[in-house]
Amino acid sequence: MEPSVFGRPQIAIAVMGLLLMDSGAVQAQEPPPRGATSYMPVDQTEPFAQVMARLKAEKPQVTARHQQLLNQRYDLGNKPAPGVTMTRGKAVQEGVRVKLPPGVTWASLAAMTPEVVREKGVFPGGFMPLPHPKQPEGGMLFPKFHIDEIKRQEARDLTRFDLDFDLPDHLLPEFPPAIFLTTRPDLGDVSQGKLVTIMNHQDLFNGLLNPKQLEGLRLLVTPFPQQQFNQTSDRRSELASRGVTCFDCHVNGHTNGSTHLVGDIRPQEFRHRIETPTLRGVNIQRLFGSQRALKTVEDFTEFEQRAAYFDGDPVIATKKGVNILERGSQVHFMAEFQELMDFPPAPKLRVVDGKLDPKKATEAEMRGQNLFFGKAQCSVCHIPPYYTDNLMHNLQAERFYKPRLVNGMVMGADGPIKTFPLRGIKESPPYLHDGRLMTLDDTVEFFNIVLETKLSDQEKKDLVAFMRVL
Repeated sequence: MEPSVFGRPQIAIAVMGLLLMDSGAVQAQEPPPRGATSYMPVDQTEPFAQVMARLKAEKPQVTARHQQLLNQRYDLGNKPAPGVTMTRGKAVQEGVRVKLPPGVTWASLAAMTPEVVREKGVFPGGFMPLPHPKQPEGGMLFPKFHIDEIKRQEARDLTRFDLDFDLPDHLLPEFPPAIFLTTRPDLGDVSQGKLVTIMNHQDLFNGLLNPKQLEGLRLLVTPFPQQQFNQTSDRRSELASRGVTCFDCHVNGHTNGSTHLVGDIRPQEFRHRIETPTLRGVNIQRLFGSQRALKTVEDFTEFEQRAAYFDGDPVIATKKGVNILERGSQVHFMAEFQELMDFPPAPKLRVVDGKLDPKKATEAEMRGQNLFFGKAQCSVCHIPPYYTDNLMHNLQAERFYKPRLVNGMVMGADGPIKTFPLRGIKESPPYLHDGRLMTLDDTVEFFNIVLETKLSDQEKKDLVAFMRVL
């Protein structure tokens, strides 16, 4: 049994019981599995050189194991949708990428009740929670294109010696993404095609922002210590690191698909992977964090550096150099800039209600809109004009499968998840809070099964066509 990152034995033995009994039986017969402690070890006694050598040696096996899971679950091929691009021209991927179990079709799966799907064990693996590439530890993990650009601009290295990012570039958002400001919509994309960093933020934004907002932006692109990137021997970078910035994940106020584990769940096997959400449109949102339900952008900003940077452990944060932000002169400045991040233009939507202008939309898009507000039930949660209800909902997808341990993660219940806005959704793959769905086609198939809407093949295509123009 592998030792856990928290310095306790993994609860694999307790979890293995879940393999042979359903969740109802577990609840009735034994208490939920729990770890020996919620805390990480503070004192690392193993020499850093020895830790690095050991983890480097383990890396090929860890990588191969996770890649095997991805290949079992998904078609990761490059299949761009003809004529559909993001703002700066990157192709949007099309097609259902989740693989079905042998002998099952999407139509036959949709015809089954949740109980039958569960009993037969035919719920697609790609619809279940997606483990972190290294679930026993987790931690921030960045795509190579971002690592290379930060290294070029700042000589700061976000490479982990123990792990590489897992999803191919064509399934991620375009890089660097466009930037739209609520205060200057007349300018369109103000990014100039550049990744905003500590090296160029003044050149790009001096004269567009007021001094308070400029200072907020400076803090958002300033590196601070983090769990895997810090100056202690308990790090995952070869050299002592200056740390990470808010915009290393939320690049240009959007996202690059970077991944992490949420800090608010224990034990480790139950922690959810988190796919970085965009900051576009936070000005209209009222909940922050996929499950934490933080009430303001200020709360979110402060929480991230106090706790999320360090897996929710303030003890280890103190050791590694937590950056305590001052609420009045730092947090508010950072939040003010974040609230300027606007959605990309959607020229086919009407100004007042955010629905399609029939004079501009295609027949397929109009059919998709009718489905969105009708049979497909999307608008129950995704209310125009921004396509969110600012609430949390529990889809209870665990109705369709029995709990099991997969690559160190329990395939269990997700719980209530925030309703993210769908405006500009084609620019934010992969989808769901943990990035388990690679395309919009996958999301339609997922919700068709989970909500039991029984859409036809044509209706699914029309629904995707509609979401692409939001």
